[in-house]
Amino acid sequence: MMALSIVAVAMSNFIPPFDAHRVFVEPWTQDFSSSVWIALMGFFVATACGLVGNYLILRRMALVGDAISHSILPGIAVAFLISGSRGSLPMFLGALVAGAVTTVLIEVIHKKSRVKQDAAIGIAFTSLFAVGVILISLFASKVDLDQECVLYGEIAFIPLEGMVELAGLTLGPPSVVRMALVTLVVALLVGLFYKELLVSSFDPALAVSLGINSTFVHYALMAMLSVVVVSAFEAVGAILVIAMLILPGATATLLSHRFPVMLGLTVLHAALSAVLGLHLGVWLNCSLAAAMVVAGTGLFIAAAAVFGYQQSHAHEHSQNNNLRGRPGD
Repeated sequence: MMALSIVAVAMSNFIPPFDAHRVFVEPWTQDFSSSVWIALMGFFVATACGLVGNYLILRRMALVGDAISHSILPGIAVAFLISGSRGSLPMFLGALVAGAVTTVLIEVIHKKSRVKQDAAIGIAFTSLFAVGVILISLFASKVDLDQECVLYGEIAFIPLEGMVELAGLTLGPPSVVRMALVTLVVALLVGLFYKELLVSSFDPALAVSLGINSTFVHYALMAMLSVVVVSAFEAVGAILVIAMLILPGATATLLSHRFPVMLGLTVLHAALSAVLGLHLGVWLNCSLAAAMVVAGTGLFIAAAAVFGYQQSHAHEHSQNNNLRGRPGD
């Protein structure tokens, strides 16, 4: 009993007291504009990552997102050394080139040697990430980059950006507008090439027999993944974007076996993660991007606890019925 009281006292020293008005009301009254842009950015990032992540999960390639998110560090370091600017365009192009190099490097290692794909992913992203760390260490005086911002992001700074205006209409902060366009393009591509992506993800041999170039679809998907990761890392960081790629699709997998429904659930998961994460971050006064990931993890755990058990129980019941129906049992 005394041990429990000690733990409770220790936790109370670390966790701020819960104030429902401050956590749930003030973000949408006193800080409405900031909260809207932060929540929208989190929603766009989680949606774009989740839509692409569904196909990565089907292909058992979830760690490719991990590889690309780590490999962008040398890309942005080289881009800064060449351009001397921390502007969005050179950083974006440098990170995009690094993502493309990572994808090609993984395929070369995997197909030109006896190394399996998971090992090729590990070799590629650890090597490129190490190169990025060395570059920043060697040129620390020239590379004026915040490594923590690159790795963990800072979505809370989004409202401080200037607003983009078009024909007198205020669209929003540049990062939000860019991520909204990326999300829209991803959704359009998924809709237009739904059959090609789905068939090549489930059965590449069947895709070839249907006249679908599965190799081209694979590299197109990797290119789309690179664009999404590079666009998202500014807000949520290179590491937390990995969770955004996996959590929405993994949660949707527990809730449905129909792929169109899974895509819809991915968008719903993204919306809930963004809003709940915002409130969690306000309560704990912590990184909002990390709080959104924790909220998404909570949704996954809830889905696994309820529907995961039901599916496991149904599968076990089906197996028992099959065993009882065997002749000679």
